[in-house]
Amino acid sequence: MATITYRNASCIYEGSDKLAVDSLNLDIADGEFVVLVGPSGSGKSTALRMLAGLEDIDEGNIEIGGRDMVGVPSKDRDIAMVFQNYALYPNKTVAENMGFALKLRGVGSAERRKKVEEAAKLLDLTDFLDRKPAKLSGGQRQRVAMGRAIVREPQVFCMDEPLSNLDAKLRVQTRTQIAALQRRLGTTTVYVTHDQVEAMTMGDRVAVLRNGKLQQFASPNELYDKPANSFVAGFIGSPAMNLMTVPVAADGVRVGENQTLQLERDQLALLADADLKEVTIGVRPEQLELSDTEGLEVVVDLVEDLGSEAFVYTHAGAGVQLVARSDPRTAPKLAQTVRLRKHPHGVVHLFHPQTGERIG
Repeated sequence: MATITYRNASCIYEGSDKLAVDSLNLDIADGEFVVLVGPSGSGKSTALRMLAGLEDIDEGNIEIGGRDMVGVPSKDRDIAMVFQNYALYPNKTVAENMGFALKLRGVGSAERRKKVEEAAKLLDLTDFLDRKPAKLSGGQRQRVAMGRAIVREPQVFCMDEPLSNLDAKLRVQTRTQIAALQRRLGTTTVYVTHDQVEAMTMGDRVAVLRNGKLQQFASPNELYDKPANSFVAGFIGSPAMNLMTVPVAADGVRVGENQTLQLERDQLALLADADLKEVTIGVRPEQLELSDTEGLEVVVDLVEDLGSEAFVYTHAGAGVQLVARSDPRTAPKLAQTVRLRKHPHGVVHLFHPQTGERIG
């Protein structure tokens, strides 16, 4: 186990004029499970590959356990990588796949078998040790790849979208197993995904990247409750936060056709201090509720019934779209005109309309 430190770590691919990872700074504690998340092209996989020694660190440095990794070959970093495509040897059994790295190290067959059997027990693979990968399901193959990493007893696990090839139900099951296993082993883990739900449910802390730059590094709760900018606000949460840039009014903001969403007094003071005529506001769907008499008048475009809850997609004038959570048994009908108001305990987030940075 070890700490990991990224210090202004940058990477640029040959032939490109743009950094794939731009001055990344992260401090990852010993035994922590950290998730790197972001859209395609955000630099998350490149950042992981820099840690694993599969991409060069062009500027800055990365440390594992206090040791500078610049120039250190991948094989000497004491890390284990779990890939998206499993990367198993088709002609070897599960046991041989899991123990192959130990065999290359010269570990004796009895010791190898002991470590493989211990890992197989952790991963519920004991009954499959003599099978070959072709005889396994996708979830079982991914567990074999995990077992191969575990038997090495590395300082760090690096996982690059390991669940992408699994169906939705198996993804949920396997991510729960991975998170529980990591907490049991206590091995420092860096996990890459594009799935924000996966990131929020697995990580102790989550680093959100965009265009190679770190946007925010915080616990899942902090990302959700206090996003650093409008990108994080819109990326984290499903359905996404309602975001819109609207004119500032005397007692709030103007939404749609001359309708006003009222703000708290301290928020109005912040807007006055910033001397803004417009502001980007954000409200999460669960912080809006249907009302008979109060709130913004909207027209229902779609009702997404999920059984335990429903999400009502609406619009309030041209270019203003709002999603609210509702009880599916009392959800409105398509094309119906209803009112939405902020929940008594709801929060309206304020962001600068040009920079996207959080205000207050």
